[in-house]
Amino acid sequence: MKHHLAFDFSVDKDNRKITVTREFAAELPLVWDAYTKSEILDQWWAPKPWKAKTKTMDFREGGTWHYAMVGPEGEEHWALVNYIKIHPQKSFSGLDVFADVEAQVNKELPQSKWEVSFEDKGELTGVSFLIHYDDLAQLETTIQMGFKKGLTVAMEGLDELLVSLKKISDYEK
Repeated sequence: MKHHLAFDFSVDKDNRKITVTREFAAELPLVWDAYTKSEILDQWWAPKPWKAKTKTMDFREGGTWHYAMVGPEGEEHWALVNYIKIHPQKSFSGLDVFADVEAQVNKELPQSKWEVSFEDKGELTGVSFLIHYDDLAQLETTIQMGFKKGLTVAMEGLDELLVSLKKISDYEK
């Protein structure tokens, strides 16, 4: 069955936040894994033709995900997520920062707190992001860096990946 998948991206400059809602045509456990397991994140988190490359991931409260966005010419842009709260298959939150290959935070670039929630809709799963910034300049820099387009393309990549992951999952049953 073909679904029309909801997608909304809104910026609230007064409250220094971005809200993103997106549906995926897969059941909750699979979508949760796609957001919380590095071997799956590496297959979709970067917008094509870029690739995500995990250096380390420890998905637990107090843990981190240290990864790079790798461009078609081999250029690397590193980031670090510090996980704050995790409620399995419901939500997680974390501090998202730009970093270097050694996980040293780049304080010149935007930092944000992400709250990611998951909603079981049967054959569909809803994912909501609430992204908070300490100041308007960081939010505006993020937008100018092409965040909306990059995230949109990455999520389209997840749509494609979920089709193949569902086939593998169905085959293994």
